[in-house]
Amino acid sequence: MDGELRGDEVRVGGDARQRFHDARGYGHPLDGNAVALSLVEAAHLLFRGDLDAVDGAGFREFFAARDAGFAARFLVYADLRDRGFYLAPDRRPWWDDPGDGDFVVFPRGKGPGDGVVKHRIRVVDERTTVPAEDLGGVVLAVVDEESEITYLEVESFAPDGDTEYAPPTGVEGVLLDDRVLVWDPPASLHEQGFYGQPLGGRAAEHDALQLSLLEAAYLAAKGVLDLGDDDVDAVFERGRAGEADRFDRRLRVYRALRDRGMVPKTGFKFGADFRVYGEVESVDELGHSELLVRVLPADVVFSPRDLSLDVRLAHGVRKRMVFALDSPSADTIRWLAVSRLTP
Repeated sequence: MDGELRGDEVRVGGDARQRFHDARGYGHPLDGNAVALSLVEAAHLLFRGDLDAVDGAGFREFFAARDAGFAARFLVYADLRDRGFYLAPDRRPWWDDPGDGDFVVFPRGKGPGDGVVKHRIRVVDERTTVPAEDLGGVVLAVVDEESEITYLEVESFAPDGDTEYAPPTGVEGVLLDDRVLVWDPPASLHEQGFYGQPLGGRAAEHDALQLSLLEAAYLAAKGVLDLGDDDVDAVFERGRAGEADRFDRRLRVYRALRDRGMVPKTGFKFGADFRVYGEVESVDELGHSELLVRVLPADVVFSPRDLSLDVRLAHGVRKRMVFALDSPSADTIRWLAVSRLTP
């Protein structure tokens, strides 16, 4: 059975509709029993030997004549077919509700006519950069230099915790270098609110609590912390001196997490901005943090390598990787959760 190339599709006649579309979910029907195949569908059928030639070209010639990026799309298409999925190009007329992906993947046993999508796939190679605005609601199929495929699921995320703690007011603090020191702090500030870090060990003679500049800025703005001769602007000056506008971005995300009932603490040891606890009742009975959060500008452009590194690290310490994309001009934070996926 041969096909005829027409623009960006391959037309096949005979009993192609019954053989390819109705039985195995390839292509979209034309008049009579003919079908139109996308180029990657045609290549897969040539590769399998189900299609003999397209305009006289076999698989090798057809494959070699395609554009940049076709090889990566073919590898992902073939991999998902081998896993037992039907899939279609994410565009009309193959799919009636197109999005920003390359393919839509249907649940096993389902096809385009069932109207149910399991995954929307976007194919990239490991050297391709991906703008943040193009992510969300897709699975990135990353093809590396050895043609192995890593699937990364990118989902919109809404942080939500159950920590209930109302800190006392009138807590006096002193700004020292890049932290604030609270002498004789209310015990609950650290034990229930998980603010700060005690100065010294349990045997220390002096009762003091060290607050990070982020914690101090948040508490001072809430009217909890009194800095004496200094004010919250002095805390901002110290923070910006070391981090420039990154301090403001991290503070906006810190505030958003606290206001949503979550407890962010430094994620430095994990290579992130924050490790985040969903519920804190007592520091003495503290469980594992649930999230790793990296704070980035809303217009950031991701490298698949960096995404894979962050996700692997988070998975290795039993946490979920979340990116907080801050847009101060719009006063919004977009949250994206990224995880490894095995289709």
